[in-house]
Formats: sequence, C-alpha cells, structure tokens
Amino acid sequence: MDLKLELIVLPVSDVDRAKAFYESAGFRLDLDKAANEQWRAVHLTPPGSEASIMFGTGLTAAAPGSVQGLYLIVPDIEQARAELVSRGVAVSEVFHDANALVYHGHGGGDITHDGPGQGRVIGRHPERADYGSFATFSDPDGNGWVLQEVRMRAPGR
Repeated sequence: MDLKLELIVLPVSDVDRAKAFYESAGFRLDLDKAANEQWRAVHLTPPGSEASIMFGTGLTAAAPGSVQGLYLIVPDIEQARAELVSRGVAVSEVFHDANALVYHGHGGGDITHDGPGQGRVIGRHPERADYGSFATFSDPDGNGWVLQEVRMRAPGR
C-alpha cells in the first residue's frame, strides 16, 4: 500500500498576509476559493514538492502559529537559505547539532535540544553529512519550518 502525504493544514490569523508570505517565499498558488465569509481555502505548493499546504477561514480550530517542525528538504542548504533571504524571509543561520545528526525540535523559531551533548553549532555539519545541516524560519503567525540538507536520500526513500 502506498500512503503519500499530500497536504498540511496550517492555522493562520490573516489569510491574505499568509498568502502573500508564502507566495513571496516562492510557493506556487494552486487554489484560492471562498464559498462565503465563513469558509475560504488557499492551497500552495513549495517549489519541487509533491506535498502542499493549505490555510484559510473555517479550516481548522488550531491556534495560529501552533504547527512546528515542517521540514523542507533541500540539496544545498546555503543556496536555499540565500534564496529565501533574497525573497525577504527571515531565516536562521545554517547550523548542525553537536554530537548528533538529528534536529530535535522547533518551537516558535527557537531550537530545543533534549539530550546531553546536543546543542546548536553554527555552520553546516562538518562532514556535510546528509540530514545533518539545518536552518529555520517561521511564517508571520509563527508556524515553524526547518530546512534540512539532503544530497543523497537514505535507501528506500
């Protein structure tokens, strides 16, 4: 059985502001439909992605900004960061975890680490290991995104 993640619903407080942010970040607008003042759906897709995001009015009861840890996989973390910054997105510096390859959290744009010896170290992973370099940004409501560099996927992916 194939199960493919297709869509993530994001809670936002201002639909037009969120739409402008994601379009400026390079996301493709796929749909903007309103049935009435109580229901509107805006559907966008990140460049090169098969999965999309949707937000709007009447779509979710979740608090704006409550979605964290949305990963965007990129082949070159510094290039992706530079492009987003050139589009006006505030992106963290590239970083990796000390003594680990796994990013351990995202909360309102701030990294959290739980284990001993883990911490944010500025710069790419020293060996440029796949899945080891990160940068973060948030949308205007605080929904948190993680850029993760993967040049060669793990087998079976």
